[in-house]
Amino acid sequence: MNDLDTLLSQRRAHWLVTGAAGFIGSHLVETLLRAGQHVRGLDNFATGHRHNLDDIRARVGEAAWETFSFIEGDIRDRPTCAAAVEGIDHVLHQAALGSVPRSIADPLTTHDVNATGFANMIDAARLAGVGSFVFASSSSVYGDEPTLPKVEDRLGRVLSPYALSKLHNELVAGIYARSYGFASTGLRYFNVFGPRQDPNGAYAAVIPRWTAAMIAGDEVVINGDGETSRDFCYVANAVQANLRAALSPQAGEARFLNVAYGERTTLNQLFGLLRDGLGPLGHAYERAATHADFRAGDVRHSLADIGAAQASIGYAPTHSLGEGLREALPWYCGNAKVGR
Repeated sequence: MNDLDTLLSQRRAHWLVTGAAGFIGSHLVETLLRAGQHVRGLDNFATGHRHNLDDIRARVGEAAWETFSFIEGDIRDRPTCAAAVEGIDHVLHQAALGSVPRSIADPLTTHDVNATGFANMIDAARLAGVGSFVFASSSSVYGDEPTLPKVEDRLGRVLSPYALSKLHNELVAGIYARSYGFASTGLRYFNVFGPRQDPNGAYAAVIPRWTAAMIAGDEVVINGDGETSRDFCYVANAVQANLRAALSPQAGEARFLNVAYGERTTLNQLFGLLRDGLGPLGHAYERAATHADFRAGDVRHSLADIGAAQASIGYAPTHSLGEGLREALPWYCGNAKVGR
């Protein structure tokens, strides 16, 4: 990302990261502070963690930390959103309730946070005249569209309230572009993983959840036959995409870009990669996986075409699944059992 580092060093600006104490948001905050940027964070700690902010502070040092400010608040509150965007050049909107199963269990809260909260943020950003607005969309918007790889202009029927909320965000972004000339970029994340991703709880993502189970010697449950496939994306790739999108805005347009590595891995293959990666770290796992029913709302296969992101913002993923696991597994080993 040398060219991106150069761009950041030449453009000291004020950034807002919503969901700053969460997984992807905390990595954005850390990267921006290391690059000498002024950063404001917004989080209500519903799924984010204060220890993520403590970790950033320890990693970047006190001088960089002094350029960070924080608002504890909820994106469902309009005055909070208005205060958060005051004096901001770039918004990176990551705050959301993730997880397809969570949305099926509680669709109204998912809608309130992801849809209404998004509308509050994009409207506040428009009124404040921010320079760029980048937001977390999701590969779930492709729904039951069977074509692989997924390309941005071919969508199917969404399969969960979570997916619906992300599609809603994209539709709102399009309306704001056409009605107000307010540009934005929605990044369709494909299964992002990495350090600071919570391995605990009923709605933990597959990589941290399985890794924590293997470290503890517990059962690993694969939903379905294990041939379901995903395009796993290391968090450094997602960070790069956010920053490149923010620094290459398109006036008056809404664009939606896949953020992934561009390779497909089955759940059975992932199980083997995790087991092989944990062995040399002192966590040999000898048990076979257990298979359960397919999960409601899950798509069968997912693979991204990243050509549009490459052409539009210069996106160039730096980490494959294997390279990302080599960086992430030591962190999971150090954090999976302490409930961080």
